[in-house]
Amino acid sequence: MHPLLRAAAERQSGIVTASDARRAGYGSDEVQRLCASGRWVRLRRGIYTTPTVLAQAQEEGRRHELDCLAVLIDLDRPDATVSHGSAVHLHGLPARIPAEGLVRLTDPWHNRSGRGFRMTRSPLDPAEVGARGRLRVTTAQRALVDHARESSLEDAVIAMDAALLVGKTTQDGLLRAVDRARDWPGGPAALRAVALADGRAESPLETRGRLRIVGAGLPTPQLQVEIWVGGRFLAVVDGWFDDAAVAVEFDGRVKYTDPWRDRTPGQVLWEEKRREDGLRALDIRVVRIADADVGFRWAETERRLRQLTSTPGPAERRFTVRPRAHGLLRSG
Repeated sequence: MHPLLRAAAERQSGIVTASDARRAGYGSDEVQRLCASGRWVRLRRGIYTTPTVLAQAQEEGRRHELDCLAVLIDLDRPDATVSHGSAVHLHGLPARIPAEGLVRLTDPWHNRSGRGFRMTRSPLDPAEVGARGRLRVTTAQRALVDHARESSLEDAVIAMDAALLVGKTTQDGLLRAVDRARDWPGGPAALRAVALADGRAESPLETRGRLRIVGAGLPTPQLQVEIWVGGRFLAVVDGWFDDAAVAVEFDGRVKYTDPWRDRTPGQVLWEEKRREDGLRALDIRVVRIADADVGFRWAETERRLRQLTSTPGPAERRFTVRPRAHGLLRSG
């Protein structure tokens, strides 16, 4: 590769433009042959990369980041900023990216849509904009609120819960961001999402389950509650209905397929059984909820929860409970 082209690719995370190619002496026919041979991949008109760069980006979960950069280079608008769900994704938070990889942008001066992108005209305070490499990206709280203004309530709360859990934002930060957007299109939807966000949820399944419980009109469970017996810590449960002494455990498959703290799947199963046996011995009733239980099996799950929470717990408690103020980020 010509040194000028290599330097351009290094500046642009592996992307080169037709202008970069011309400066390095590549004619349009040669660029077409490189694409036809598979040595180059066309991301957009006049925007190229190599199969190696593209494969690495996909493997590392950075394909959408590459698409964002390609769009911004193509538009060449200094004020255009990656925003909404695209920015949520770039902040490492859960956000559905459309199958076509639509890049969401905000610009203080222009609305514009084109192949692979949609740009919304909206005010951008300098404090609401940060950088990710060569990308201008809205801050986590601004991105989350914009995302909530145009996504489903469930998706919005899942992203907010995750951001609060890992410290990407705070409840106060979300409240300030949503207050600024309350009169914008979708502002009321964002307000509802912020009101439901809770950083003690440790997985998307816990968020989905909590929203199902709230929607059913059941008592709102406390999240991440420690159970103690005679000054000895026994367990922490994902959800807790105190009056009924009912514990809710959300069982995501990753708990068993990718366990943390160097445990094997067998050790996880054994520890879960011992833990649950200890809870039941204290007359605590335990409900395990998996993905299907908040999906097509929700009606059955709701009936069971309603039955259990309508009856009081043990008259004499041999345990005490201590709600945690924060969720625990589980890693390796």
